[in-house]
Amino acid sequence: MQRHQVLIKAMLMLVVCATLTAFQQKKEGVHLFILSGQSNMVELRPEESFRPALEKAFGKDRVLIVKHAMGSQPISRWYKQWKPLHGEVPAGNGDLYDSLLNKVRAAVHEQPVTITFVWMQGERDARLKFGDVYEASLLGLYQQLCTDLQRTDVNFIIGRLSDFGMQNEQYPHWQMIRDIQVKIGSSNPRFGWIDTDDLNDGTNREGKQITNDLHMSAQGYITMGYRFAEKAIELIKKNP
Repeated sequence: MQRHQVLIKAMLMLVVCATLTAFQQKKEGVHLFILSGQSNMVELRPEESFRPALEKAFGKDRVLIVKHAMGSQPISRWYKQWKPLHGEVPAGNGDLYDSLLNKVRAAVHEQPVTITFVWMQGERDARLKFGDVYEASLLGLYQQLCTDLQRTDVNFIIGRLSDFGMQNEQYPHWQMIRDIQVKIGSSNPRFGWIDTDDLNDGTNREGKQITNDLHMSAQGYITMGYRFAEKAIELIKKNP
């Protein structure tokens, strides 16, 4: 009887150890960060500030970043179900998203512990007056990504449009899209947004002085990377 009890205890210990090992492996797995958007995301260099901040928080071998961005593009190039309030649906809906997803699938070799989607876009939609469908499109894009990745726990960070176009008649829906980005970024415990209003003054990548520019300064992009990283760390710690 005593030998039987010893065997049972040993088996229980093996089960507990296996469970703890599996938990530890999951806990120590990779954190995936997906970056996309238009020109201000194109110019963001993750190695300047975004990656270092994340590696400091999670470890160098636990951070995987996939970036795919293209300047001057509306959200329809990402959201496959995009359609305007009036008129025809343009060809090519979702083609940039397909390229992004292909890069993600090529880079990911194990199920990530967490996934964070970082989005910096909206200037083109503000200019084309597509603000009326931007909220549904942005939420639709997030859900599209969650569905394709088969995850319900994707964190979502939005870079709010800067103050550049608030008084610019060429961007009639600028304020509308800013408001939508804040609304969505504040609507879910897994969502967040960052302010970029103070990042578009100073010296740009080409050494030119800029004031209230459409694009960020060289230092502005570094600060933007830190802010995205800080928000990502906050969401990951808040939503284990």
